[in-house]
Amino acid sequence: MSEQVCTHCGSTFGPEELLFQCPKCGGPLEWRDLPRFDPKLIQKNMPGLWRYRPFFPEVLPERPLTLGEGWTPIVHVPKLGDNVLFKLEYVSPTASFKDRGVALVINQLHRFGVSEFADDSSGNAGASMAAYGAMAGMTAHIFSPAYAPKGKIEQIRAFGAELTLVPGPRPEATKAAVAMAEKGVFYASHAWVPVNIVGQQTAAFEVWEQLGGEMPDAVAMPVGQGTLLLGMYQGFKRLLEAKVIDRIPRLIAVQAKKVSPVVQAFEKSLDDVPAVEPDYTIADGMAITRPVRGKAILEAIRESSGTAIAVTEEEIEEARRKLALGGLFVEPTSAAPYAAISRLDIPATEKVLIMLTGSGLKKPDGGK
Repeated sequence: MSEQVCTHCGSTFGPEELLFQCPKCGGPLEWRDLPRFDPKLIQKNMPGLWRYRPFFPEVLPERPLTLGEGWTPIVHVPKLGDNVLFKLEYVSPTASFKDRGVALVINQLHRFGVSEFADDSSGNAGASMAAYGAMAGMTAHIFSPAYAPKGKIEQIRAFGAELTLVPGPRPEATKAAVAMAEKGVFYASHAWVPVNIVGQQTAAFEVWEQLGGEMPDAVAMPVGQGTLLLGMYQGFKRLLEAKVIDRIPRLIAVQAKKVSPVVQAFEKSLDDVPAVEPDYTIADGMAITRPVRGKAILEAIRESSGTAIAVTEEEIEEARRKLALGGLFVEPTSAAPYAAISRLDIPATEKVLIMLTGSGLKKPDGGK
């Protein structure tokens, strides 16, 4: 049976314990001993990512609540690169990749009878939590930095969440959400609740199915809290253990140069990610000064023979413009990986998959 394991102290907890962090040491949890991936068990009659229901932990309701998340398309736009593929994660119910993990989080909370929760977000996760919470009839308390893009703020409000805009840098929103949680409201942080990353694993399963089992040589994505990178790494590992692939693609973690704790730690060969000073970047979706699971992120990059790269504001803006001229309208955070791959020496014979994580409608002006 699946269990929750603290990645810091090693303590284990059963599936029937609703936790967002280790109650013993405060460390992050992850799900272990998940059901083995087996192509024969894929439920192709189920919508979106729920086709992979047999590979999830035993903490979800029999009849899941869904908005149709998952099964986002992979496209090739020749003018944007002969060897580049794009997975359009922004073609999701709330227009960002966050829906994959949040769908499982809200279903878990629903099964455990939670009616009220808090989360902090720069925008995309908050919108996703608000939408899925609304679907489930829950009260969502979302704390966002006051500088969050208007499009994301209006989206959160539209779903009926109780939104608090917090002055100051991004960490202040986290402090406000934690303060509410200390009053008894469940802290359903997308960065902490471990089933979120299980949901992100489905992106790797989809890549395998949609590309007919032929893995890309590398996968590039923006990294803030790193849940997508970790989810895809764990998903690829499960595919490898099931012997349906023979290698894990190199993972390329991309951050804005102004806020790049993972890149700095990777370049210094550190084992964990120290905090950096907060700064404003147009790539607000990844302006995290210290990710919760920094050590695991570094391990995933290195074990996949990947790399981490920081890009400038100007490079992000130019990449966003080029993508739009190719028909792909994304927010600045999503454009960062396209900016990064042009600086990497990737052979023309290799295929690179870029995860486009958020719609340009979230921040249509690109935004300074």
